[in-house]
Amino acid sequence: MKKSVYIETTIPSFYFEIRKQPEMVARRNWTREWWDHHSQKYELFTSAAVLEELIAGQYPGKIQVLELMRDINVLDVNEEIFEIVDAYIAYKAMPKDPKGDALHLAVASFYKCDFLLTWNCQHLANANKMRHVQGVNVMLGLWMPALITPMELTGGVK
Repeated sequence: MKKSVYIETTIPSFYFEIRKQPEMVARRNWTREWWDHHSQKYELFTSAAVLEELIAGQYPGKIQVLELMRDINVLDVNEEIFEIVDAYIAYKAMPKDPKGDALHLAVASFYKCDFLLTWNCQHLANANKMRHVQGVNVMLGLWMPALITPMELTGGVK
């Protein structure tokens, strides 16, 4: 059985990244490496929240980004997930934006995704926040997905 990966908004966005700063180029390259050569090893999921963010944004490559996400399984967002979001915010595990990072984490946790794939290293793929988030998930009786970047699912630095 393939492991499951929840695709958060930054992943398809970075696939078509055009900024030239070295960090942005590196993230684009790692994203493409994972998507093109490793993603088929996993069962891929996203949520309507991700698709809404991608549709609402104004950025170059929007059509290509949406096309990239076309065949990804979309997980439902229900009332239980919004209750989890409220708990993350109340326990200060995630920022107050109920349609942002807390929602992505709640969906990935609720559906027991093995990985939440993101380039958001401030609020999601952040080792300094991991214990706090994990503690909230344990308290809520939730699965804890690994919060990681594409680089970590490709085997790391070459």
